[in-house]
Amino acid sequence: GGYPLSFLAKSDSDAFTWLAAYIRTYLEQDIPGLGISIPADTLRRFWMMLVHCHGNILNTAELARSFGIADTTARRYLDLLSGTFMVRQLQPFIANIKKRQIRSPKIYFRDSGLLHQLMGVYDNSSLLTHIKCGASWEGFALEQVVRLKAAHPSDCFFWGIHGQGEVDLLIRQRGKIEAFEFKYSSAPQATKSMHVALQTLPIESLTVVAPVEERFYMAERIAVSPLDGIVAEEQSN
Repeated sequence: GGYPLSFLAKSDSDAFTWLAAYIRTYLEQDIPGLGISIPADTLRRFWMMLVHCHGNILNTAELARSFGIADTTARRYLDLLSGTFMVRQLQPFIANIKKRQIRSPKIYFRDSGLLHQLMGVYDNSSLLTHIKCGASWEGFALEQVVRLKAAHPSDCFFWGIHGQGEVDLLIRQRGKIEAFEFKYSSAPQATKSMHVALQTLPIESLTVVAPVEERFYMAERIAVSPLDGIVAEEQSN
């Protein structure tokens, strides 16, 4: 993750020990310090349940039923975690088209270290074989791109049409919309949803962010870039 004392720790074990202590402090001291009265164990279990939602469309009613609480309570817990920068609610972009677009937000953990701590994944080899590995990369890379672009949350969206695919991230700045997909693959392929997005939305191109060594084009208007390629692009602008 990106918290300095975790990132700079001498070992994975030290990093996750710090993250566990940070979670306890957040739940047992920070939240009560804000005047919010929610039992630490209750909020921790809700937070852990969100692990299964990471990178997915949010269904608040289903989440509330699974946790045994009212929809309004689930939304309150979620808004608390969003407001304290633990999770990101990525809102849907609604285009002026005659298609059934997705209108619920997607959920991402803001810090990959906290996600892995709550997942119980404490080393790289375990992560690489975990079912959430791709979603972990998606959330991590998305968060870095948003920060590199200095994008305000109100300018960040995802877009999707029911049954026809999604685009992971749209950033609207200075009258332009940039589109990004995140694939944990050294050889990502162009998908139908990418082409649908280029045909439907007012975007000039789409960038697939993947763990590759250098930037290249895999189709017209669809580029593949490593994360440091996005860094270099921003520094040159």
